[in-house]
Amino acid sequence: MRRRQEPARPSQFLRALARGPIARPVVHESGQWRTYDSCGADTNSDNPILMMRSSSFPAVFVVASALACAPAAGPAVTTTSTPVMGRTASADTIPASVRWYRASAEQRAIYLQTYRLATAALERRAAGLASGSWAVILDADETVLDNSPYQQDVSRRRAVFDSATWNAWVRRGAARALPGAPEFTRRAHELGGRVVIVTNRDDALCEATRANLQRVAIAVDAVLCKTDPSNSYKDVRFEAVAAGTPPSTLPPLRVVMWVGDNIQDFPRLRQDIRTASDSAFAEFGDRFIVLPNPMYGSWERNVLP
Repeated sequence: MRRRQEPARPSQFLRALARGPIARPVVHESGQWRTYDSCGADTNSDNPILMMRSSSFPAVFVVASALACAPAAGPAVTTTSTPVMGRTASADTIPASVRWYRASAEQRAIYLQTYRLATAALERRAAGLASGSWAVILDADETVLDNSPYQQDVSRRRAVFDSATWNAWVRRGAARALPGAPEFTRRAHELGGRVVIVTNRDDALCEATRANLQRVAIAVDAVLCKTDPSNSYKDVRFEAVAAGTPPSTLPPLRVVMWVGDNIQDFPRLRQDIRTASDSAFAEFGDRFIVLPNPMYGSWERNVLP
């Protein structure tokens, strides 16, 4: 006659618990019994608890499992959910790209670092040039003006970009200067250069844009907005600055530097340069200065490798 297996005595149980998480037997697909602890690890040890059927102590097993897997006592740790790109936004789930731009130390460090390096490069490139004969061209949005509050508001409302809300934001003139931008434009003028903003904001928003720039101490000589809604490329306006032709109101200027957050902020460049050799990027860090924008851009249409 088969002898009925006795439940584990408390002393035996506690000794087993002291050695680690409680194991539970599970039938493997091979048909053999395998043991896994309550934290999910495959143990197959000689723990006496493994020889017992969980039905003999279901309540104790649950409590013991929880205790075995619990971390050691220590300072309380507060955890927060990690924002996920593409998740429906709410007040607590702003996309990671906007969160980084709005709240990271790295964003401020990168902008200050980049504008300092751009200033040093500009001083080299402008050396020996006649005052008033040259210019630097910058983009506006996410290059000198910070529109991340608008992006955050759109996310909070679970909305998407639309012209009506964007135009209202621009007309408020609430965008702040990005770190390093005022100092860079001021230095360009001290060196004898002109500062031109070439932006894809609609022409109807140009006056509001000029007022916003002035309010945050971004010193500019001209702002060229987009006049053709069907064409977002800036090359024609770049050429107008160099030639001194409309829509530029300035005399012909030698453009010594471009600054932007989109590859299309640089003459004749498109996203396809990303697959070119490193030599194609030789002018970056000297004549071309690029800033980060993980929130939006022409890169969004790129196919992942």
